[in-house]
Amino acid sequence: MSSLDIQAQASLQDLNSLALPASAEYFCAVTSVEEIQQALAFAKANSLQVTPLGGGSNMVMAGDIKGLVVQLNLRGISSAAAKNNQVEVTFAAGENWHQMVQHCIQQGWYGLENLSLIPGNMGAAPIQNIGAYGVELCDLFVSLQAIDIGTGETVELDREQCEFGYRDSIFKQAYRDRFLITHVCLRLFQHPQPRIEYPALAEALGDRTPTPELIGETVCRIRQQKLPDPVQLPNVGSFFKNPILPESALKRLQSDRAPHYPQADGRYKVAAAWLIDQCGFRGLSRGAVSVHEHQALVLVNNGGTGAELMALAAEIQNAVAAKFGIELEIEPRLYGTE
Repeated sequence: MSSLDIQAQASLQDLNSLALPASAEYFCAVTSVEEIQQALAFAKANSLQVTPLGGGSNMVMAGDIKGLVVQLNLRGISSAAAKNNQVEVTFAAGENWHQMVQHCIQQGWYGLENLSLIPGNMGAAPIQNIGAYGVELCDLFVSLQAIDIGTGETVELDREQCEFGYRDSIFKQAYRDRFLITHVCLRLFQHPQPRIEYPALAEALGDRTPTPELIGETVCRIRQQKLPDPVQLPNVGSFFKNPILPESALKRLQSDRAPHYPQADGRYKVAAAWLIDQCGFRGLSRGAVSVHEHQALVLVNNGGTGAELMALAAEIQNAVAAKFGIELEIEPRLYGTE
């Protein structure tokens, strides 16, 4: 059995896309189920809480993290025999999301192209139920494998058990930090099933034939135009969820001006960026943290702390609540707030 490298007081600044200064009481990176079991044994022996870490692209290090932070770096892809022009593909949790989208397109496995260029790793995708341009992970999800942190046992959860919602799942609720996700299985198509209902995507495509390759390229171009590269400007993409409102609340917003999109349940998704922009925050700086000058939904770290970033987020939430009566919900997960 290999010996797992467990570090004390390890810096996490290079492991979160906001580049916030934070440290883990203990830290290890695992590349196999065997190493996960070793990490859990160490945590149990030392009475430490366990915090999973993937690509660090959808989390806010508001402060230092107690216990053991386990970075999941498992790799690997496998596929089952195709049935009815569909193929089930299983990805290890440490695989990079965008690279996997590109790989699937190259293999002729379609359905993920609308989700191109989303940062992060495969294991975090079900936690967030990532989505973009009219497609959500749950649309393609079959099951996942995970290890119960408390018992060390491997479990398999299907789509219903994951309780997916808008940018939400049971892993952000009742199962928060209870499991280490090791593998994700998705059902993809061997024949293109283009999804181009999303207005911005349809407009960008124009009258061109929407092949999976073109959809993926177009989504990448739109995202690059809208969202700053976290390597250049540390950020986590959308910091707040777009609120979903009943029609009565939408009317109070003067819906002729507020960008909004009808949902299947009769409610409307309203652009949080518009709400924030109307409150005058776009481009605003508060010390070493700021709101992006071109996209009000993105908070940028220019060398600040988690506390400074959260103070700016709270200021935005309070202003939107005061002006519109809407409570903005933070999209990334928060750590180090205890």
